[in-house]
Amino acid sequence: MKKILGFILTIVCTAGLFPAFSGCKKAEKSRSRYEITAEYIPENKTVAGTAKISFENCTENEISVLKFQMYPNAYREGALYKPVPTAYSSSAYYAGESYGEMVISSVNGSKNWEVMGEDENILYAYLERSLFPGDKVVLDVGFMTKLANVNHRTGITKHTVNLGNFYPILCGVKEDAFVETAYYADGDPFYSDCADYKVNLTLPKEYTMAGTGVLESERMLESKKVCTMSALNVRDFALVLSQDFRVESAQVNGKTLSYYYYNDAAPKAALDTIKECFAFFEKSYGEYPYPQYTVAQTGFCYGGMEYPCLSFINDKLTDEGKARVIVHETAHQWWYSAVGSDQLLEAWQDEGLAEYSTLCFFEAYEKYGFTREGLVNEAMREYRSYYDVYGSVLGRTDTRMSRHLKEYISDYEYKCLSYDKSLIMFDTLRKSVGDEKFNSALKKYYKNNLFRMASVGNLIASFEKCGLDVSGFFDSFLLGKAIL
Repeated sequence: MKKILGFILTIVCTAGLFPAFSGCKKAEKSRSRYEITAEYIPENKTVAGTAKISFENCTENEISVLKFQMYPNAYREGALYKPVPTAYSSSAYYAGESYGEMVISSVNGSKNWEVMGEDENILYAYLERSLFPGDKVVLDVGFMTKLANVNHRTGITKHTVNLGNFYPILCGVKEDAFVETAYYADGDPFYSDCADYKVNLTLPKEYTMAGTGVLESERMLESKKVCTMSALNVRDFALVLSQDFRVESAQVNGKTLSYYYYNDAAPKAALDTIKECFAFFEKSYGEYPYPQYTVAQTGFCYGGMEYPCLSFINDKLTDEGKARVIVHETAHQWWYSAVGSDQLLEAWQDEGLAEYSTLCFFEAYEKYGFTREGLVNEAMREYRSYYDVYGSVLGRTDTRMSRHLKEYISDYEYKCLSYDKSLIMFDTLRKSVGDEKFNSALKKYYKNNLFRMASVGNLIASFEKCGLDVSGFFDSFLLGKAIL
């Protein structure tokens, strides 16, 4: 997610000793499948329906309960963790306090179920019989998501309806166990495995829908329409609805790129930016694995937000800010969507790669007015300011990049470490090893981890395969040893 319109990086470090990471590939596992049938009802501010989930036990353990994230419960009154940082509350809650939630009505195919989790945010579906490795089960989950009036991932804005994380989604699996996560305000608190989707959404016929999947059909009813979308091998599924959308589209390397907007005097210029950075990233890292990519303008309190095949961008961005956010969120289609990583423990991994990829694009396209040196210096100023201020107030500054999202004191600290310091790290590494080996390593990282959840070790291994011993280098930054 692009949370602050500030940018990117450079310079110096010390290297420590880092234990060598090794990554191993498991055999390609079976993907879960979601068949979601739901309806958006504006009068009730709800999306209600069923999610039919097919799941295969690809772990080596017996499983007796399936766990699902209920992200919309973060918006309920009294939630333990607020979904929006305090600094963004006024821009997020544009009409004052507003609340939402997810209500589960049924879980067919299970023995029983209950809502659990640290913040009433996890659905536990207890199975009628345990699943042993290779066993499969199908559950039908009835749900209703009530939407808050909020410029955020899930909510109603002045011109749009943002449906990110609107349905119950299986918790991701790590080390053969489900990963439960609360909805922390700082960062992107998501850990999801790739799955296949078919989504049937009924909505008022006046609305246009931008989304993760390919639109298969649109069936008109008297006052409504039913849109059917599908997507294969995606990390999650999101939509944006609006009565005001207009669309510009183009083809790049056989992929359909679209820009949905309602407040843009120069939409073709925005589409040109999408086309240019998309083509640049395909050339730099590898072919985009999906048939389409959409950028949708919407009400949003941050600069933007990435989902597979879809990015939100703030409808109040200036032309310069819009270009930055479009490029950053498009870079996330490679670093997050196609190649996943642990956004809870290693937030820098996808954010830093997306931010540095943005720098590389602007370095190659000088017409946008940004230089590598300028962006690096800007990031260094922000990072040093953070270091000085927090050191003065707290007596010391924690500069570790590897940490859990809940350990960040503020959104400002999160941004300075996950964006600024991370990009300084990548720029320093590039200067040390040279462009050719740096770019070759990122291509290997993309190719070898496509559709997977890549560890820090996988990233390091990609450089080692290019003959580079970088473990100590990464250690110095991630554990806060580097002197900048």
